[in-house]
Amino acid sequence: MIPANPFHDPQPGFRRLRIFGAGGSGRETAWLAEQAWGTRVDVQFVVDDPRYLGGPVNGITVSLLAELEPADDARFVVALGDPGQRRRIVAAFLAAGHRPATLIHPRAEMSRFVDVGAGTVVCAKSSITCNVSIGDHVQINLACSVAHDVVLGDYATLSPGARVSGHVHVGCGVFIGTNACIINGTPGKPLRIGDGAMIAAGACVTKDVAPHTLVAGVPAVVKGRSD
Repeated sequence: MIPANPFHDPQPGFRRLRIFGAGGSGRETAWLAEQAWGTRVDVQFVVDDPRYLGGPVNGITVSLLAELEPADDARFVVALGDPGQRRRIVAAFLAAGHRPATLIHPRAEMSRFVDVGAGTVVCAKSSITCNVSIGDHVQINLACSVAHDVVLGDYATLSPGARVSGHVHVGCGVFIGTNACIINGTPGKPLRIGDGAMIAAGACVTKDVAPHTLVAGVPAVVKGRSD
């Protein structure tokens, strides 16, 4: 039996959840919300281009961001894997006066020694141990693991199956690909992934990664710029 998640609030304090994006990630996030809160929260998909308006997706209505009014009983999350795109859409929501939700699947395992920022999404079967700091609008996808003394910067993305070992500092806007792994640092010298870096799927990172760098392979080596 999975222990109770101290971050899972069955009564989140709002009645409407606005999920930006009605694609694969958005549909998975809607399922996550259903698993976390059941039918107590009304879910709505949001897009920023009228071309994507149409009928309901999986029975959920789709609305245009520019036409949404902020409301005390509504919150938002952005279901986009690309950190740069997520940052842009979050900025648009915040500029319009909307407030973010933090969404954590009830089957994610987390100790009480974890700090989680606003707008962050943690998916099912992920495990986050102790003394971990997670920034704002971070996306931790299906079945990831985050070990002790890790820092995840704002807008970081962990793709499905990503593994981050202990004493690792992941910068803002970092993208870690599916099944990539980051080996551990040490208390005096954490392994650092610089802001905006990209770790390719299946890579094994064994040393620091400079900001805005693309690395791939086992062990991971520099392949170019991430931007």
